Order: sequence, then C-alpha cells, then structure tokens
Amino acid sequence: MTHDALHPAHPAHPADRAHDHPPADPRRWTMLALICVAQFMLVLDVTVVNVALPDMAVGLDLGRTALTWVVTAYTLCFAGLMLLGGRLADVLGARRTLLAGLVVFTAASLACGLAGSGAALIGGRIAQGVGAALLSPAALSLVTTSFHGKERNKALGVWAAIGGTGSAIGVLAGGALTSGPGWQWVFYVNVPVGIALLAAAPAFVPPRPERPSTGRLDVAGALLATAGTGSLIYGLVTAGDSGWGAAGTLVPVVGAAALYAAFAAVERGAREPLMDLRMFTRRPVLAGAFLMLFATALLIAFFFLGSVFLQHGRGFGPMRTGLVFLPVAVAVGIGAHIGSRLVGTVGSRATAVGAMVIAAGGCLPLTRVGADSSVYGGLLPGLAVAAFGLGAVFVTATATALGMVAHEEAGLASGVVNTFHEVGGSIGVAVVSTVAAAGIEGAAGSVSGFADAFTVCAAAAAACSVVAGLLVPRGKPEGAGGPHVH
Repeated sequence: MTHDALHPAHPAHPADRAHDHPPADPRRWTMLALICVAQFMLVLDVTVVNVALPDMAVGLDLGRTALTWVVTAYTLCFAGLMLLGGRLADVLGARRTLLAGLVVFTAASLACGLAGSGAALIGGRIAQGVGAALLSPAALSLVTTSFHGKERNKALGVWAAIGGTGSAIGVLAGGALTSGPGWQWVFYVNVPVGIALLAAAPAFVPPRPERPSTGRLDVAGALLATAGTGSLIYGLVTAGDSGWGAAGTLVPVVGAAALYAAFAAVERGAREPLMDLRMFTRRPVLAGAFLMLFATALLIAFFFLGSVFLQHGRGFGPMRTGLVFLPVAVAVGIGAHIGSRLVGTVGSRATAVGAMVIAAGGCLPLTRVGADSSVYGGLLPGLAVAAFGLGAVFVTATATALGMVAHEEAGLASGVVNTFHEVGGSIGVAVVSTVAAAGIEGAAGSVSGFADAFTVCAAAAAACSVVAGLLVPRGKPEGAGGPHVH
C-alpha cells in the first residue's frame, strides 16, 4: 500500500452481538493465511511497479503518458469495479469470486511480464485491476464471515498487517527484482504464487450459501464510474503535453463530468445500486472519502515522483531507490499506528488537521529539489515526514467514516471510502505526471518540473488541512483503535 492504506476495524457484526453465528470452521486460520497472501500480492503491486518504472520505460520505449497509465490503469479498474466485485461475492459466493479473481490476476500478471509493447503492458495492468476488484472484496468478506467475536478482531489484526508490510516489502522487492532478473519479474513473481493459491484454496476456503439477489447486478453503474474516472485521468495526463486549456484536455474532463452525472442518475434509479449516493449526505462518510482521496493521491504521487526523480534525474539504480523508499514505507505504518490512538483520544478533526499539516510540512523541502539537492538530507526526510502524516490520515479517514455511522451502514460507508482510496491514487499520479512532464520526458539527468510537482503536493496538503478543519466532525469515532487494511 501505500496504495494499500490502513483502515480501522469494522464495527461488530450484528450476528456477533446476538451470538447467532455458525460453528467455527477448523480450516479458518489456514484459510486466513492463504487469502492474506492473495491480498498481499494486490498491495505489493503498487509500490513494486513504481520502483521498476524507469527500467520499463527503457525496455519498452515508454513515454511519460504511457508510464502514467502503467500505474493508473491498475488502480482505476480496481476502484471502478471493486463495488461490483463485492456485490458478485454476495450473489455468487465469496469463494467462487475469490477464485475467479485469482485466475484473472495471475493470468494478467503473466501477460504483463510477457508484454512487448506499452499497449500490451497497460492492457495487462487493466486486467490485473479487474482481478483485484474481484479478489479483494471477496477475501475481506471471507475474513468477516469466517471469524466471530474476539477471533474476528485477531483475524482483522492479521489482515491489517498486510498494508504496511506490503508497501515496505514492495519497494525492496521492486528494487531487487528490477536490478536482478529484470523488471518483468515484478509481474512474473505473482504467477507461481497465484497458481499455488489456486491449488490450495479449494481445500481450505469453505463454500458459502449463495445469497438470493433481489435485483440485477449494477454493471452499468460500474462501467460508468470507471469510464468517468478514466476520462478524467486521460484529460489530466493530456494536459502535460497539450496544456490545460487545450481541447484535448477539456473535452475528456467535460466528458468525465457527463459520465459521473449519468452514473448518479443510474444509481438513483437502480433497485440495488453499487453506491448509495445518500451516503454522501452523511458528514462523517463525506469527510472520510475526502481525506482518503487526498491522502492516497499524495502518497502514490510521492512514490511515482520519487522513483522517477531518483533514477531518471539522479542516476540511482532500482535497488538503491528501493532502499531509499523503505523508511518512507515504514513511516506510513508508524503514522497509522499513532493516528489510530490519537483518533480515539483527541478526536477525528484534530487528528486529520494535525496530520495534514505534518504532511504539508514534510513537502516543503521537496519543493526545492534539484540536480544538486541532497537526497538523504532533504528528499528522504521530507518524504518520510509527509508519509508519516499521511499514515495518520488514512486511519482517521476510515475511522471517521465507519465509526460515526450506524452499524448497518458500515458496509456502505466502507465501500465509498475504499473506492475513493483507489481513485485517489490514479488522480494523484496523473496530476503530478503532468506538472513534472519536462523532467520525466527530458534527457537523463533532467530534474525540471519535479520541484513544481512537489509544490503542488504541498499546496494540496495545506488546502486539505484547512478543509478538514471545517468538514471533519469533532467527535471521537466508536471503536477507533485497531487499524485494518482492505
């Protein structure tokens, strides 16, 4: 994660309160281990790819636009189809949906490694996003339905460790694999793991009774949401070449607005909408979605910008880049741990504002990066401080959204916040890629534009802290303590 942000534990399930749950399955802990490995692959796939981007650019002759889509295509499809994946897990069964997601993700990883062109690689990343959107909601559904009471808290604690561990290992694995056998292996490594999980899962993941559907799957809503975000990202990326006022920028941005309006109309008329838009009238959910959008946009932007800056602008190798980013990934986990405690003591608003102020402060030394600036004295400390603040924001976002709404609305609130988590990563990379276009597309050693991109990040963090002071409720979320990762 990094893209794999930290989320506080779901409120107690109604069945737990009524002590009305089925006997525990003896295979449940083995099942948990298997699906945690599967989720680990999804989390790993963000940071591991960021470190490998410059080598991909050389190997496949990719320009800035293609590099941006290599990152955003995955998170875009993950975000746009995640709610549909959750609904499929309800209708078709979590095990069946999990296995389908594993098949798609594993095959897509192989296709990415074999890709001989930018188009093939981006197509593989789209397929990976589809597989992740099937796999992740089904995996979390299995965790929450297979464990009860205190065991569920333990299981969610294990699930929580996946985010921070995945982001930390991802930067090292990306550097080691790219420096060693080559960038293709950041994708190939998923193939044997996926095959092993597919062989073991049927024996340890119990089938669940299918839930009768009272309506049709909202496929139209999922496609409209994905197309709208894709159109927005296309416009943002195009601005780096054509300018912000060009038709190539404005037409897709206006098209995105139209697609989002169509999505809202479809959701209002659907019998079983993917996203209940009335959730946005709940101030805690709106605040949580806002915080998650900005926090993820900033963090994924840091990994994207930092990787390209260090390798393209400063001549670092992939392994050295991975080592530089390790403290940044660890800082996210530390910030999330401290943030989960602060939310329960000083409240959501104070934690969100303070954490975003810290993130903005960490960005300040980054606004002066250049060819002669110190990596270890300026860039690394700045990124680590900013990441620490964002780690606390991640926890605050979901603690606010889930801990300040009714128990029966927790699932809907979680879906909204998780969707904004994935969308944020896509938008963040698109924006900073456009601002730093000159440095990304220039000759090796060029650092033009990176300081401007980090300045945009600093301004966004500062603005977010101001809005958070007005939008985030003052109260302390119920059960804001243990972090949990999706």
